[in-house]
Amino acid sequence: MDIINLSGWEMREKLLNKEISSREIVKSHLDRIDKVEENINAFITIDKEKALKDADMVDEKIKNGENVGILAGIPIGIKDNIITKDFRTTAGSKMLENFTPIYDATVVKKVKENDGIILGKTNLDEFAMGGTTQSSYFGPTKNPLDETKIPGGSSGGSAAAIAAKEVALSLGSDTGGSIRIPASYCGIVGIKPTYGLVSRYGLISLSNSLDQIGVFGKDVRDAVLMLNAVSGHDSMDTTSINNDIKLDIESLVDSLKGMKIGLPKEYLDLEMDPKVKEEMDKAINILKDGGAIIEEVSLPNIKYANEAYNIIVCGDASSNMARFDGIRYGYRAADYETLDELYIKSRTEAFGDEVKKRILLGTYLLSGQRGDEYYKKAQKVRTLIINDFNDIFSKYDTIICPTATNLPFNLGGSRPSKYYNYNEAINLAGLCSISIPTSKGDGLSVGLQIIGDRFKESNIIKAALAYEGMVK
Repeated sequence: MDIINLSGWEMREKLLNKEISSREIVKSHLDRIDKVEENINAFITIDKEKALKDADMVDEKIKNGENVGILAGIPIGIKDNIITKDFRTTAGSKMLENFTPIYDATVVKKVKENDGIILGKTNLDEFAMGGTTQSSYFGPTKNPLDETKIPGGSSGGSAAAIAAKEVALSLGSDTGGSIRIPASYCGIVGIKPTYGLVSRYGLISLSNSLDQIGVFGKDVRDAVLMLNAVSGHDSMDTTSINNDIKLDIESLVDSLKGMKIGLPKEYLDLEMDPKVKEEMDKAINILKDGGAIIEEVSLPNIKYANEAYNIIVCGDASSNMARFDGIRYGYRAADYETLDELYIKSRTEAFGDEVKKRILLGTYLLSGQRGDEYYKKAQKVRTLIINDFNDIFSKYDTIICPTATNLPFNLGGSRPSKYYNYNEAINLAGLCSISIPTSKGDGLSVGLQIIGDRFKESNIIKAALAYEGMVK
């Protein structure tokens, strides 16, 4: 039995049945990391000794007949913008290269409480700004399906670690597609939960009203297992919903018969890679064959989503990056004479080009009267987009679209200008969505995105499970 080929939930079942030990599970993944990590660069920091120690503790619990958590023995990667106590957290930046936090993010505490085994911190675009992982101070992550290609971003390391079989589950964050696009490019499952379902306490913020911690897994059941482990109310996060919503996977394994699915014509009008178009057409037919009712709908204001998103996210990034000043923590320039010089040199030397660009743009957009002219207007457009989604979800259970309109491009390249998608709109509206591979097989992956109304994760999971079952 090759343990690294098992899904996370299969590992847990075999562990509880005493077919394998937690140490064996973790050791097999650490061996895999030793073999492939030099090429993939999915991790920034790994703690092998701690992982094996935690695995032994799980094995001891099972030996003594104690109850174990739902993540027992499963190797997990944590995106490196999520705070981990006594474990270096860099956000992919020189600014935090040597930062070791003194507390755990709420999601990390929940992983530990559920006996998940954290192997390390995964690579990302610097401060989650980017869509390729190429802005990381620690170098780009490669796509395990084709090492000449990007894995997507900003959670590229978390997705690549699963695709490379270095971990079974991982956590990422999604501000405008940063979980779903890497899931699509790497051929795995990624869930961006409803804003407020998973605590953001301990997430290094990019945009407070858009950021959402989410999950990756090898299949839908894996991703749901991880989501159940980390979701729920948190008194440390005032945007956290005061309700613990858990998904019963067995009750959601059902047919698609009668499910009403909207297909926005605005997505159909986008220019797509021929492979994406082909896979999307197949996916629509599979869903119809499964009994789903698919009808064309319209999101008339979604055409403004990208512009509204960029204004909001850059304005928020400018404010959030102000805390990194060389005074309290993080990088401090060695040579300075005045306080202003300390600020300028520390930020100039420690921030990368992408972060500097967004700080400059965001500061400009928020200065003087431009706050009303741009930022406030973008928030008004956001409301129009929310209303469009509300109208559709009053009539339909879910919405489908391609996760990305293009296949992953070459490392060192830039995003193709002719391709465009509306992933940002889901974050602007605070909705939930899942990306699942359209088919299994060799070659680059295409993702099908299933979008649901707020806190209706059960709808997208039900559709994803049914679809996954039909393409296996």
